[in-house]
Amino acid sequence: MRYEIRVDGEMSHTITEAFPELESVVAAGQTVLSGQIADEVQLYGLLTRFQSLGLHVVEMRRLHE
Repeated sequence: MRYEIRVDGEMSHTITEAFPELESVVAAGQTVLSGQIADEVQLYGLLTRFQSLGLHVVEMRRLHE
């Protein structure tokens, strides 16, 4: 499954490196990360990582493949 996750603000290069499984771009004051997420375990792991780094996820959606 492919997902898109939008985070408030522009993530630094160092923080972006904490998500090597996701591609990132900056658009309209947000960092947009996207990539393949294998299952719910990986998805919840990513969300926990966002939270532990103090990042605010504003939107998450599954993309049509």
